[in-house]
Amino acid sequence: MKKQQEIDRLQEENARLKARLRYQERTAREGFFGSSTPSAKVPVKANTAGRGLQTAPGGARPGHPGHGRKASTPEQADRVIALPSLKACPDCGGSLQNKGCRHRTVREVQPLQPQRVHYHWEEKYCPRCRRTVQPRPPGVLSRHLLGNTLLAHAAVQHYVFGVTLGQLQVQLGVGSGTLHGALHHLAELLAPAGAQLVQEYRLAPVKHADETGWRTHGSNGYAWLFCSPKISLFRFRQTRSGQIAREVLGDQPLSGVLVVDRYGGYNGAPCALQYCYAHLLRAVQDLEKEFPGDVEVTVFVSLLAPLLAQAMGLRGLGLAPQEFRARARDLKERIIDWNDNLASHPGVQQIQNIFREHPDQLYHWADDPAVPADNNRAERELRPLVIARKISFGSQSENGARTREVLMSVLHTLRKGGGNVTARFQRSLDMMAADRTLNPYQTLFTIDSS
Repeated sequence: MKKQQEIDRLQEENARLKARLRYQERTAREGFFGSSTPSAKVPVKANTAGRGLQTAPGGARPGHPGHGRKASTPEQADRVIALPSLKACPDCGGSLQNKGCRHRTVREVQPLQPQRVHYHWEEKYCPRCRRTVQPRPPGVLSRHLLGNTLLAHAAVQHYVFGVTLGQLQVQLGVGSGTLHGALHHLAELLAPAGAQLVQEYRLAPVKHADETGWRTHGSNGYAWLFCSPKISLFRFRQTRSGQIAREVLGDQPLSGVLVVDRYGGYNGAPCALQYCYAHLLRAVQDLEKEFPGDVEVTVFVSLLAPLLAQAMGLRGLGLAPQEFRARARDLKERIIDWNDNLASHPGVQQIQNIFREHPDQLYHWADDPAVPADNNRAERELRPLVIARKISFGSQSENGARTREVLMSVLHTLRKGGGNVTARFQRSLDMMAADRTLNPYQTLFTIDSS
């Protein structure tokens, strides 16, 4: 009896140590967060597969017409330049015969040349009002050293395209304090527009939210993103509590669906939730990595993972509404049936409990084609911010974080409206410079909450 007890103890210890060893091997290979580890923090990355192992050939598919270069007509061109005719052959000096005219379209850009603009004007006195009046310089905000063209270029390049402020200072010939002060003042001017964007975001029928790490003044914090197809809202805070979600979403019931991962900070949202299937698929696939060789786990993963992938790809098939609902209903029933099957493995039970305990947060995609089964929109919109974090290591002050919060919200929302975001932003600044009573939100955006 004692020998059998010792054997049982050693077998249990052996199984426990093997599980710990598998976890340590996965952590060393995939990072601390497993498959959720950002690609930049994966300790060991697999080598790129050779040409012979590629599943699909590179290049365009046979028969693809392609796009090629498209020449513009003289009416469409910004400049038309007629080259002088050759009088003689450049090789032998012989006479030339006329063979008609040819055209060529070239893309060109004007070099960025900072300029100093000097304004002068006459002041006038109004005896009736008993005050001095004077004209306002066009294209310059009040008390600003930088013109709106330069200011719009710097703001868009930094907060939209990720060009560092140091590079912009060299390009524009502007000092660090001048550029930082101008951006801070611009954020104060546009702060009311950011507040109005919150109200419009709440009315969106499909909303997304996500968060990532962001350091402010050397302290760890978080960057929050709340977005819809036409609105982007950024928040930079020191906490990851649900208070930030309540700050944006409010406490009054909202229509529409909020697509999120399963982070508990969104559970108090005053609207319906749709959990991201990409995160659930990752958890299902991690289960097979954690228990390799287990038959029950292998069968469960092999049947549930394809269903989750099909649910995420259903919207991209371009199906008619009736066919979409039929296929979505079939997928939903198969996912429910498979998770209702009683399992003996604790890992499988844990996954099944998610689907059994949260049916109200998992199947909005099947009822409305406008609701995605994944949170890919928020993930993609956060990526430029993650790249900026790798370059700048976060904001250097609370004031800088607030400025980034306002300007990123305004500029990324403005970019979703289409067109040249720099030109549109400059045009709005020019309007506000000419009339200080204008509402920044009305000047920048058209009211559309979808």
